[in-house]
Amino acid sequence: MQDHSEPLVGMILACQPWSVKVLSGRVESGVGDLARWMIQYADLYEERTGVRLFPGSLNIVLNQQYRLPLNPIRLEPHEYGGRVGMNIVPCKIMGVAAFILRTDRNEAGLGDHDRNVIEIAAAVRLRDALGLTDGEVVDVEVDHAD
Repeated sequence: MQDHSEPLVGMILACQPWSVKVLSGRVESGVGDLARWMIQYADLYEERTGVRLFPGSLNIVLNQQYRLPLNPIRLEPHEYGGRVGMNIVPCKIMGVAAFILRTDRNEAGLGDHDRNVIEIAAAVRLRDALGLTDGEVVDVEVDHAD
């Protein structure tokens, strides 16, 4: 018997109602740890996103907790010899295409960041490209299934 579940899942997801969620928060400095991993695995990030990401992220402390959508882009630990999975969610910040990066540990509430903190990466250094400083309030647009 042939397995048709994968196309069925795709059809179900294609029928899900989608909406743009706007997340509001303030820019905050991070410790710079993610930049090291983004340099080391730059080719893998580019393969997944289609973009050569600037090594580093913009941390935003949101007014509420953020939970990942149903099917984020994934980097699995076995793909790069790591210990934690990474979730990648396309978004826009002030009109610039970007990605929310969140580890499985952070999503579970066990990582370095609370769920109200998102890390955003793009092809450019967002602080410079958008002229942002700590404390500034920004909106991030994310497509989500309802």
